[in-house]
Amino acid sequence: MSKEEEEIENIEQPTEEIKEQLTEEAKQLSPEEIAEEKYNEINNKYLRLYSEFDNYRKRTQKEKIELYKTAGEDVIAAILPVIDDFERALKAMKASDDIKTAIDGVKLIHNKMLTILKQKGLEELKSSIGKDFDIAFHEAITQIPAPSKKQIGKIIDELEKGYQLNGKVIRFTKVVIGQ
Repeated sequence: MSKEEEEIENIEQPTEEIKEQLTEEAKQLSPEEIAEEKYNEINNKYLRLYSEFDNYRKRTQKEKIELYKTAGEDVIAAILPVIDDFERALKAMKASDDIKTAIDGVKLIHNKMLTILKQKGLEELKSSIGKDFDIAFHEAITQIPAPSKKQIGKIIDELEKGYQLNGKVIRFTKVVIGQ
């Protein structure tokens, strides 16, 4: 036998002995001990999973709170230039007595604000004068005697516009209904 073969045989013998010892030990374990080992293994897995889930729940709660804190950040950042425009308009109005220019400036700022809000998903509810009252879009402020029988139960006047954000009504149109 060569030296290499002897070394291989010497290595294989202890591993075979270890295997035999393990099988003997396994035979010596009672069914209760085997069941207890399996129980401990399963219990450890359960505890790890429970801990992982608890950490996941805490992490998602923190993320949700952070999202609520910063949710309006982009809208506010988009509106800041409008505030700057109002400040410039106020300075210009103090320095000038020209009412027409002031009115034109305020109209420009108003249009800029509406454009920004439309980009963020805001839509103005359509005028509903002469149409039936719809609780999904309108809030009745008062009722007045209808000028004609056709206008009974219909919207006579709008006091305040309604708006929806991405399809959800965020402010109902405030209306006067004919009685």
